[in-house]
Amino acid sequence: GSNPVGATSTEAQVADLGLCRRPEQEPDVSDALVTDLYEVTMAMTYRRLGMAGPATFSLFVRDLPPDRGFLVAAGLESALDFLTGLHVDDEDVADLADALKRSPADLEPLHGLRFTGDVWAVPEGRVVLPGEPLLEVTAPLPEAQLVETYVLNQVSHQTALASKAARSVIAATGRPVVDFGLRRCQGVEAGMHAARAAAIVGFASTSNVAAALRYGLPATGTMAHSFVEVFPDEARAFRAFAAGGTDPVTLLVDTYETGHGLEVAAEVLREVTDGRGRGVRLDSGDLAALATDARRTLDAAGLTSARVVVSGGLDEFAVAELVAAGAPVDVFAVGTRVATSADAPYLDAAYKLVEYDGRPVMKLSTGKVTAPGAKQVHRREGGGEDVLATRTEPVPPDYEVLLQPVMRAGRRTGVAGTPASAVAEARERFARDLAVLPEDARRIRSPVASRPRTSARLVELTTEVVRALRQPGPPADGPAPSA
Repeated sequence: GSNPVGATSTEAQVADLGLCRRPEQEPDVSDALVTDLYEVTMAMTYRRLGMAGPATFSLFVRDLPPDRGFLVAAGLESALDFLTGLHVDDEDVADLADALKRSPADLEPLHGLRFTGDVWAVPEGRVVLPGEPLLEVTAPLPEAQLVETYVLNQVSHQTALASKAARSVIAATGRPVVDFGLRRCQGVEAGMHAARAAAIVGFASTSNVAAALRYGLPATGTMAHSFVEVFPDEARAFRAFAAGGTDPVTLLVDTYETGHGLEVAAEVLREVTDGRGRGVRLDSGDLAALATDARRTLDAAGLTSARVVVSGGLDEFAVAELVAAGAPVDVFAVGTRVATSADAPYLDAAYKLVEYDGRPVMKLSTGKVTAPGAKQVHRREGGGEDVLATRTEPVPPDYEVLLQPVMRAGRRTGVAGTPASAVAEARERFARDLAVLPEDARRIRSPVASRPRTSARLVELTTEVVRALRQPGPPADGPAPSA
């Protein structure tokens, strides 16, 4: 049958590392059941009626949240893992029948369902604009329908996280940014997604040990205020921590009075002469002023190479303000606000049917018009323009295509890499795209998001479909497609 929920998810990945185990009393639930009820009823009806023609669904983001000038594609690996392992077995049918309060015989049409379709997708790490497909699925209709919820969840959530984290990297203007987000994000799996997304867009390290091990990332961390509090004074706490052998030795100086903590930390750090890195962390207060004090104190003690790390409710907006203030910060540790994409915790993402059994289809709903047919995005090499096009039309000279075939007949294309190599490759893609991203889109405050131009062929196809749907016919130009 299908893998248990999380067998392709982070909780099982962490368990595979031996870092945690599920409670024995927790029942296994198949990945096939991680779906909205109406996906099941629709797929069941399609199978019963023999409606198994090829259906193409397009997953895209209609409009960007405020203060977003671009998206970073992420979540594809999770989606492909799910599609590869999907199988509706006897136990799934029984569970679905129980959920629907129906006889198992009514759910029998779904028995044995696997994903046998094709997937075209934007590789992880690439910059994407609103209205551009992140992913398109073509499969027998019941399969393409049933996978909607899981695929949309994984791609939209991780793309939101990567897009938020990318802005922290931009705001830091070359200084390292590290992930401290595990403790307060919405679940362990979400924490793994946040660490992975952050690594894709250039974060230097993560505090999440499981993510570091799985994705080949540097693990990082300092100390908590509780560590200082259990000792009689800061000097003994700092010396005990330094004796623990951590590299670098980064001391948290604001448990009590920050100025005094800095003086004590400088004294202890001067005693660390074995070549380990050294630094202090500030976690509260006026971080710009305190970072200046810290730099002055460290330099006066001859610790000119010791780093000043700041944390405490940071995101790209706070980081940008510290940079603009000239704060002598060496490392930004961002956590809750970035790991939850706090200011924009979701994307206006959709998974819409665009073709069935060779017939292009579209929605005409007010504010939710979609463009028909399977699509491709043509991007001018070196940046400058994107064109939303039909899948089969010729690619203009000096343009590249964004969507790549990543699954055919239910099997991944190419050679599967490791989780770490997938992150490393995505990181390289993002770095290349970021280098040519327009400055207006990179702005932290009030960025300007470009939209793709629609190809003449896609405009023509849209007009043809609208004319067929609206008799005797709409105006010649028809509505503007959004994806």
